[in-house]
Amino acid sequence: MPRLVRVFWAVLLSFPLMAAAMSLEANPTLTDARALVLKAADDLTAKGLQGACADFLQKPGPYWVGEVYVFVLSQDGVWECYPPKPSAAGLSLLSLTDVDGKAFVREMIATAQAHGEGVVDYKWKNPINGLIQMKTSFVKMVNGHILAAGVFK
Repeated sequence: MPRLVRVFWAVLLSFPLMAAAMSLEANPTLTDARALVLKAADDLTAKGLQGACADFLQKPGPYWVGEVYVFVLSQDGVWECYPPKPSAAGLSLLSLTDVDGKAFVREMIATAQAHGEGVVDYKWKNPINGLIQMKTSFVKMVNGHILAAGVFK
């Protein structure tokens, strides 16, 4: 196949992927967050925590689109990978509450441990606009780690 034809098809076939990424960035949904977590679960399983975290930290990247990013917690409530602030890795979040006093990290852990996956609502700072907003995160237990991604309402 001539090179020009291959380039044409590569560009043409990339349009749906670019449109999906632009849609996610402009108006993300919980379904989008869940899809990122499920994709991240495969990455974590294949590469382990360090390899997957390197992928999760890429901004923009396959696991960070607009305000939606994948993060990882241990079952003990320690941030294992937090893309907005990589230096926070290793910090315990067990005592962390949102502005209303909700112990959402404990709820994430309990949800993942009890059901394997689920949804947790809390208030958090939006990295795009800097405002505290309602956030809904999808959490999933994967190989002893809790993967999560959320969307702001």
